[in-house]
Amino acid sequence: MEWNFEGFIDTYGIPVFNTPEEPVEDNHGEYIDVGVIDHWENEVEGLKGDQDGLNEFYRQFPRTEEHAFRDETKNSIFNLAKIYEQIDFNEEATTESAITVGSFSWQNGIKDTKIQFTPNPNGRFKISWVPDSNLQNNIIIKNGIKYPGNEHMGAFGCDSYDISGTTDGKGSKGALHGLTKFSMENAPPNKFFIEYIARPQTAEMFFEDVLMALVFYGMPILCENNKPRLLYYLKRRGYRGYSMNRPDRVWNKLSTTEKEIGGIPNSSEDIRQAHAAAIETYINSYVGIKSDGAYGDLYFNETLNDWAKFDINKRTKFDAAISSGLAIMACNRHLYRPNAEKQKSKVNINFAKYENKGNLSKIIKNYG
Repeated sequence: MEWNFEGFIDTYGIPVFNTPEEPVEDNHGEYIDVGVIDHWENEVEGLKGDQDGLNEFYRQFPRTEEHAFRDETKNSIFNLAKIYEQIDFNEEATTESAITVGSFSWQNGIKDTKIQFTPNPNGRFKISWVPDSNLQNNIIIKNGIKYPGNEHMGAFGCDSYDISGTTDGKGSKGALHGLTKFSMENAPPNKFFIEYIARPQTAEMFFEDVLMALVFYGMPILCENNKPRLLYYLKRRGYRGYSMNRPDRVWNKLSTTEKEIGGIPNSSEDIRQAHAAAIETYINSYVGIKSDGAYGDLYFNETLNDWAKFDINKRTKFDAAISSGLAIMACNRHLYRPNAEKQKSKVNINFAKYENKGNLSKIIKNYG
């Protein structure tokens, strides 16, 4: 943008980037006393109270690729103003220090033991919080089945895939998000703490990545069961207890497959609407400038941009939006619990009438 901003080109055709010590003449005989970058930053500062106007200014005069491809705030089903507030905050605050990129692995390479996290710039995981050491790898075993020990602290959502490779090499990525909820533990509430958006060489590598994250954090997962290989993988490894059942049905209303592996279908329009509503509610409450004047702590811009572009009629293109929305639903599953129908039996309030003749009383039949 700054290379061809009208009014900031000197007589030699060179942009005046920074404010000069002495005014510089342009090719129209006018003097330039403010650099184009300073001018742009002043405009941004003046529009911070008008998020719609600021977003449009970014679109018209972009300084980054992200600015150039922003959507109009009127074209999204979500609150784009709040999403871009958070993105701008993340970029200005250099939140890279709040995110660690790395990989999970089994201790000493032995599966089904303990998980450890290792920072690695080439890792597929981005994390912004880890539980205290006494809460890591918290597993509860019931009847030989492993269950997450930190279910009260949060949950994961996942958009999985079943096929390792595609003919064009452009298959959708697998996505995993972790979200905390309010608890009495030493954990920030309502915080997305993990972002995984990748497509390893094989589906099994993706499944193992997901499993290791679940074990390390000790939290359950809500996953769409239309692509069931991940859920069968968890069951086969003895972690069926980590796979949440669909929260909108009681156990005896689940299908045979749902009872076997858990998960939630994506074919129901009610589920799709509930999923979008969950993201919308989270954005309005915890993204951008919150009600207390502080900014949200969602530092994953790839997820924020996926929300900004989300189209409910083309959900399969938005891996991060699908998995993050499922994480929100998992942490608020009580909102989707069906109301149990109560069978009320009629109470017979008829009173019997007796004939009191002689030494014994006899009930009068067919009374009333």
